[in-house]
Amino acid sequence: MPKLDAQISSLEEKLKALKLKQQRSEARRKAVESKRERKADTRRKILIGAIVVAKLDQKVLDEKLLRGWLDEAFTRDYDRALFELKPRVAAS
Repeated sequence: MPKLDAQISSLEEKLKALKLKQQRSEARRKAVESKRERKADTRRKILIGAIVVAKLDQKVLDEKLLRGWLDEAFTRDYDRALFELKPRVAAS
């Protein structure tokens, strides 16, 4: 029986090691996928921005309309300053 117990113990240790290896592999896969998605999202935003700028240059998109959208959307003064918008006044 001691020999059988030792084999069981050895197999349990191998199982734990394999489960840990599987968890690490899954975590690595998820991290790579997450990074890929962030890159794709950033690229989509850049391309959309380029189209908007081109449409502004072509006078297809009204700049006042875009500025209105930006004024509504941006709440942080740092973001607003990038587009030369006045800082928001804090509500009392």
